Amino acid sequence: MTITTAPSLAAEIEAATGVNPATCYQCGKCSAGCPMASESDLRPHQVMRKVVYASREKALRDESIWLCLTCETCSARCPNGCDPARVIDAVREMSIESGIATIPRTMHAFHKTFLEQIRANGRLHEVGLVVGYKLRSGALMNDVTNTPGLLSRGKLGIMPDKIKGIAEVKRIFDKCGVTP
Repeated sequence: MTITTAPSLAAEIEAATGVNPATCYQCGKCSAGCPMASESDLRPHQVMRKVVYASREKALRDESIWLCLTCETCSARCPNGCDPARVIDAVREMSIESGIATIPRTMHAFHKTFLEQIRANGRLHEVGLVVGYKLRSGALMNDVTNTPGLLSRGKLGIMPDKIKGIAEVKRIFDKCGVTP
């Protein structure tokens, strides 16, 4: 009689990314450089630890994974080549695929609006991003007093600038199956 067990989350991540989270020796250099460390409950090195030792569901449900900016500062600082940014990205993907994901509303609103702007214009249109984000997130009046000054100094363009290859950008979105 052979007993088979499901692979650990760390093994799944290694299979998906080629990165073995268990090689992280918890030096904390990744967390020391993380611009979001003060905002999240778990720092990058703690997420790596959770991936290896916590239950699959606890690791996939943790809200800290959604605060990662994917700036890759943590990966650049890692002396052991553990690539925490890639691991966190894989954890996010697994969280979504498994249906466990509870993406905070404001983050989901930002990402959806950002992709919508790129698909429509081929680049970011700040006013479109702000308006779309505020409508989706419900944060309509936050920082509204900054708007007149930004407009008067020409920091926010009213009309979007579209790139020449916009049809190619839309084709890429369609090919990837991304619908903002």
